[in-house]
Amino acid sequence: MPGIDKLPIEETFEDSPQTRSLLGVFEEDAAAISKYSQQLFQAMHRIYDAQNELSAATHLTSKLLKEYEKQRFPLCCDDEVMSSTLQQFAKVIDELSSCHAVLSTQLADAMMFPITQFKERDLKEILTLKEVFQIASDDHDMAVNRYSRLSKRRDNEKVKGEVMEDVYTSRKKQHQTMMHYFTALNTLQYKKKMSLLEPLLGYMQAQISFFKLGSENLTQQWEDFLIDIGTSVQNVRREMTGEVDVMQKTIEDMEQANDLLYMPDPDPSLVPVNRNLTRKAGYLNTRNKTGLVSSSWERQYFFTQGGNLMSQARADVAGGLVMDIDNCSVMAVDCEDRRFCFQITSFDGKKVAILQAESRKDCEEWIATINNISKRIYLSENPEEIAARVNQSALEAVTPSPSFQQRHESMRPSTQGRPPAARASSVSSAGSETASPAPSVLYLDALVAPNTPIQFDIISPVSEEDAGQAKAAGLGRTNPFGESGGKPAEESEGSILHQLFIARFLGCMEVKNADSSDVIYETMRQILAARAIHNIFRMTESHLLVTCECLKLIDPQTQVTRLRFPLSSMVLCAAHQENKRLFGFVLQTAEGRVDGQPIIVCYIFESNNDGEKICDSVGLAKQIAFHSEMDRKATEKKKEQDKAKEKQQEELSKQKQIEKDLEEQSRLIAAFSRPTPLATGTDGQSLVLSNSQSEDSDAGVEGREKGESEA
Repeated sequence: MPGIDKLPIEETFEDSPQTRSLLGVFEEDAAAISKYSQQLFQAMHRIYDAQNELSAATHLTSKLLKEYEKQRFPLCCDDEVMSSTLQQFAKVIDELSSCHAVLSTQLADAMMFPITQFKERDLKEILTLKEVFQIASDDHDMAVNRYSRLSKRRDNEKVKGEVMEDVYTSRKKQHQTMMHYFTALNTLQYKKKMSLLEPLLGYMQAQISFFKLGSENLTQQWEDFLIDIGTSVQNVRREMTGEVDVMQKTIEDMEQANDLLYMPDPDPSLVPVNRNLTRKAGYLNTRNKTGLVSSSWERQYFFTQGGNLMSQARADVAGGLVMDIDNCSVMAVDCEDRRFCFQITSFDGKKVAILQAESRKDCEEWIATINNISKRIYLSENPEEIAARVNQSALEAVTPSPSFQQRHESMRPSTQGRPPAARASSVSSAGSETASPAPSVLYLDALVAPNTPIQFDIISPVSEEDAGQAKAAGLGRTNPFGESGGKPAEESEGSILHQLFIARFLGCMEVKNADSSDVIYETMRQILAARAIHNIFRMTESHLLVTCECLKLIDPQTQVTRLRFPLSSMVLCAAHQENKRLFGFVLQTAEGRVDGQPIIVCYIFESNNDGEKICDSVGLAKQIAFHSEMDRKATEKKKEQDKAKEKQQEELSKQKQIEKDLEEQSRLIAAFSRPTPLATGTDGQSLVLSNSQSEDSDAGVEGREKGESEA
């Protein structure tokens, strides 16, 4: 190794600037050594910590492998081969754990101890001596400075003696401290090399010892065992790869087959509704009452089991009984805040459940499935085949067939014997007088779309006052029939016409057009057929109030308005001639669809009175409303004409005033433009006005006239 630089101890007494400069270089070197040693210590400490962690983890792994045979896995039976294999691995890993423990001890003694001693003892000693030397040097400078300030005159000998004693003590202390400090810095140059080499030497010797110990423990027997285990692992990996390929192919096939079902509300033309099910399961939202008028919705998994409807929460192990659905009734209902809802009523009517499906298709399948179960079709040998035959029979009863002409002729009233009042009361008062031929199947499909949902009950009563307040507060709900919100109750107090009838709501459904009364007859037929198929006999009785503004369905007990039908939206009204108590009308609203198309809904009622009288009353109300509207428009037109006349009179008055002002200005101009007489001076001579004075006078007159005109 090259020679080591040293600080000259013999020059410490002189304490020259050159000595101080050389001391600064050694101090910088000591600081660099301290910084580098700290980093090296941290790196070696990480090695030591990692080795300790590896030793502890290896020991824990061996312990867990030994406890494998005590574990009880739900999907794994007793495997003796696996248990014995893991026991052999535990034995090998236990021996390796012992080797790692020995290595940890050797690293602590041979690597960590030398560098820790150098960091904690030698480097700290340098820092301590540096601080002591700095204090001694400052004390010596102060003592010398005090000694230098002594006066030439004879002073107190006692003070002089104290100053000299102080200089002696501080100089001696500085010299001794500086010599020890120089000695420690010179020694540090040797310790620096030893502190770097000894830990590395200990680390390498510990690793060599560890590898030798591991080579002695891992014999040829363990090598053969590891080769056999590796072969077994490769076989399991190949088997897993084949199974993963099969599962991936299954996933692709299922994704392709169920791509349309990912949508919450798929297109019925692409995913048809299966009405032949006798078993169904899936998630539904159930409504639970939380108060007198409040309720909450909870999502649960529902499934049918025989003649029972079961539900199960996601965290439950088994399902619970909701209700017995044998001989129950089920139908679609319209909830205020949810779509795709249906209601199940038990056979005794004591239990009712309102559920919400995810889509229209799911809702119709649940209704069809529960309807099939309520007929106990599930008890037969081939339930789906029998359900298909029953549903086909019901479909034939609802869907028009080529032989529908005779059935429709017997149901719809003849055009020739129908009085004018029985014809459609549309917006135009004039109706067609010629009899139309019997409707065909395509014609009926153009009136009412197949599979159109039917609503058999009206919404819960809501007072108009509460509805108005809710609307004013921004909390109004959307009418399911696409109508606008209710007006105040006082709107009909000034109406000329007030006629009250008793009516029972049979149902309503959306139709395609309202060109003729055939749409009302077809809607009557489909609603009555659907009520017969689904055994729905309950009807809501209401008071039908006909006014010049609207039709209202009023609850006979609470006098609360259930529904309101504006006359401006009513385009058709007709009564059935065979069954005189049946009548219906069609409402058309311009809003409600995303595509901007109008919503046309047909409502069917049964009354205690003759349906033709109600239609006549509606027609009279529309005529009164029409004449009132014409009178209002005539009044507004007359007011506009009067305003125009007043405006014209004002314009004429302004024109006359302007002409009068112009005449006055012309007169004044003519008066000032006459010849000016000669003026007589004070000396009796005549004076003639100059042209400039005349022009100034004219200018003054014109200024006065302009001021008068502006005024």
